Amino acid sequence: ATASDVTLIGAARQVFKLLLAAVLGMVVTLVHKYYHRDRPLPRSLEQAQVLLCVAGALMMIIIGDSFARAFGVAGGASIIRFRTPVEDPKDTTILFLVLGLGMACGMGIYWVGALGTAFLCLLLVVLDYFGETKPRTMMLEVIADGPEFPSEHVHRVLGATVDFYEAREVAAGEEAMIKYHVTLSPTASLSFLSQQLISGGTAGVKSVSWEAPKKSG
Repeated sequence: ATASDVTLIGAARQVFKLLLAAVLGMVVTLVHKYYHRDRPLPRSLEQAQVLLCVAGALMMIIIGDSFARAFGVAGGASIIRFRTPVEDPKDTTILFLVLGLGMACGMGIYWVGALGTAFLCLLLVVLDYFGETKPRTMMLEVIADGPEFPSEHVHRVLGATVDFYEAREVAAGEEAMIKYHVTLSPTASLSFLSQQLISGGTAGVKSVSWEAPKKSG
């Protein structure tokens, strides 16, 4: 093989490491998102987990067997400051774990990356049933398709599907609107509740939206 062939093979191997790290990061993120029921997983955190896994692989590719490069990467990483706090300790821990998975890919220890991903995903499923589950609080905005708000239908659906609800804001007009403070189970599906409220457009509800309640202070 010529020198150019060797270079291309080496480059392809490094690209494969990065791609594998990205795939493993996505797998962990999808499982984490599905079993993250205390509050919706921020999109930025989902992307950060995948990118951090790739970053771990890239660091190990750059370092190779060079101690000088290792110190250089460590020094460069110490300059980075993350301004956005991660509230959930589990989210912070998973960031470190996906970094480790990426480093395994970067070192070429693929079986460690694959086995570690499978184990981490399985552990996330198990942990979902471990410990006390806290109810979830959300703000629900229901907009009618006319000036008459379908209170009977909305209250019937909420009464059958959530633990507690209370109207917090009412607006009249061409499209009546009510905002509710809702307490529901961590396993409750917001998309299913939205479908029940809209009821295919036959119940007088135009749109439904959910958001986490704003913190006071």
